[in-house]
Amino acid sequence: MHEVGLMQEALLIALAQAERNGAARVHALTMRIGALAGVEVEALRLALQVVTADTAAEGAALHLEAVPVCCWCSECECTFRPNDSVFRCPHCHHLSDDIRQGREFDLIAVEIS
Repeated sequence: MHEVGLMQEALLIALAQAERNGAARVHALTMRIGALAGVEVEALRLALQVVTADTAAEGAALHLEAVPVCCWCSECECTFRPNDSVFRCPHCHHLSDDIRQGREFDLIAVEIS
């Protein structure tokens, strides 16, 4: 379960941010996660509980922003969201391997006090 390692890294960033700002608690983490990030959301939530135990972030909420897959079609020069795992342009039916979004795994906000 690589989600534990991912959450450990996010927690380190959040705790460092809290320390830099003189905060005693981390109340919430907000993350942006792409559909192709290879992350299981429920495993990530469980990992947060595990890694925050006995830290200033214990009990912190996890807010997630889902990022859909978005591709670029070089044939008709448009962006599109594929309907399935075959990234075929809905306009010209050209296959695309140019993924513009959907791989994100970003900690975008930390709520501290």
